[in-house]
Amino acid sequence: MKPRIPFRLRRPATGALGRRAGAALALTTLTLPLTVALGGTAQAAGSTGCYGLRGPYQRQAERFLGLRVDGRQSTADCRAIRAFQTSHGITPDYGYAGPVTWSVMQLVAKQRAAGRNPNSAHKCPTNKGRIACVDLTRQISWIQDGRRLVYGPVPVRTGRKGDATRTGLKRIYWRNLHHVSTIYHTPMPYSQFFDGGEAFHAISGSVWSAPGSHGCVNMRPNDAKKYWSLLRNGDDVYVYGRKSGT
Repeated sequence: MKPRIPFRLRRPATGALGRRAGAALALTTLTLPLTVALGGTAQAAGSTGCYGLRGPYQRQAERFLGLRVDGRQSTADCRAIRAFQTSHGITPDYGYAGPVTWSVMQLVAKQRAAGRNPNSAHKCPTNKGRIACVDLTRQISWIQDGRRLVYGPVPVRTGRKGDATRTGLKRIYWRNLHHVSTIYHTPMPYSQFFDGGEAFHAISGSVWSAPGSHGCVNMRPNDAKKYWSLLRNGDDVYVYGRKSGT
């Protein structure tokens, strides 16, 4: 049985060999799927969930994942790309190396490069004692005490276009372990507010998913829990940089 293809995918017209069939690739919210563009005829690959789709960033994805770089979509390539998409909240996770997948890979590469010295550029103050640093450019955060790294860096998800997380030196002023947003009516566990309605808090979805938060610094549950145990009211928070697209 052939796999069901989402309604946003258009099959190439019968007999129109060489004709390119395009589909708009749109990114909306965390819960809405991304459309994918057909790079060839969709074919099932067993139970892997891959459909033989070769995206425009196939070579880049292969290089990032340490695969053989040949620009061809093998079953192994598709499985590896799909595994990355699944673990980073990219949907649909068909193994298609499109712009969204490649942009997330680039971001993850920057986050990995931070290593154990995220403040190597000395952009986060080292004269404040314990402080939580947020780098919007790399979408990472960490806690340091002077020059000593206490925890992190960890990936975060900051404000979207129109709701960018505000930069500057802040201070944690209110904490609520089981907070629920009074505006969006969504759970915000381990909330630590540092600037108006902006707070560190856990989310159940992916911290790599677009378009971003409404200004808060979204974290994975374990990271938000660790921040909760390490920070207190009155601790400094420093936000700097600029998130791509904001």
